[in-house]
Amino acid sequence: MLNKEDAGLIVVDIQGKLATLVHDSETVIANCAKLIQGAQSLGMPIIWLEQNPEKLGSTIEAIAELMGEQQPIAKYTFDGCAEPEFKLALNEAQKHSWLLCGIETHICVYQTATHLANLHFDIHVVSDCVSSRNVANHNLTLTKFNNENVKVTGLEMCLYELVKDCRDPGFKQILTLVK
Repeated sequence: MLNKEDAGLIVVDIQGKLATLVHDSETVIANCAKLIQGAQSLGMPIIWLEQNPEKLGSTIEAIAELMGEQQPIAKYTFDGCAEPEFKLALNEAQKHSWLLCGIETHICVYQTATHLANLHFDIHVVSDCVSSRNVANHNLTLTKFNNENVKVTGLEMCLYELVKDCRDPGFKQILTLVK
């Protein structure tokens, strides 16, 4: 089970035109926004990645504005773990469990998640907060995660797992997000 004291969120490459081309993009973007707000309300660290921003563009406004003054980590490999600044952010956060959201499921999310799992982190990909241009690639990857020691969860499931108790100060915010 996820524990908010030992968990963080990694936001992967929700940027440029590609963000609008993935399957069910409006829902995925809205769900990612809810996940980010939920993580913020629970005091969890967030690491924000952008793939080759000079070519793909920056993170879409709906997500970037939620991040406030925090800056994204630019990467040029599909696997975020190959970027030294990302590894430094992981070390500074000192969390064992990580939720992942973003695009594309079968490329950057997959490679980053599996590498993190191989480094013995507890990885949870939020299935309704990730997508690919082709839904078949998305579904294939969610199935493949089972063989890669990567857990698959859903937005509402992980937020309630993190908040645990209706008396938690973050519960009302979580309830508002998932209604």
